[in-house]
Amino acid sequence: MSTTPATTSTTRTTLRAEGFSCPSCVAKIEKQVGRIDGVSNVQVHFASSRIEVDHDPAIATPQTLVDAVAKAGYTARVSAF
Repeated sequence: MSTTPATTSTTRTTLRAEGFSCPSCVAKIEKQVGRIDGVSNVQVHFASSRIEVDHDPAIATPQTLVDAVAKAGYTARVSAF
């Protein structure tokens, strides 16, 4: 009998952030968002104020991601690009 591993559906959500002004803010946001269950990768782009998050939308919704950024002390919203 063979078993196949369960597949998880991941998606990439891009957020636009406001209020961070130094590279140390990047680490703070990445740490806070990275703690969320269902998040597999977080990358903050300081120069463009973009946050790219790979996550399972069934576990971590886009609103959950926005709330985590807010908990870190910054404002974010879902962006189309």
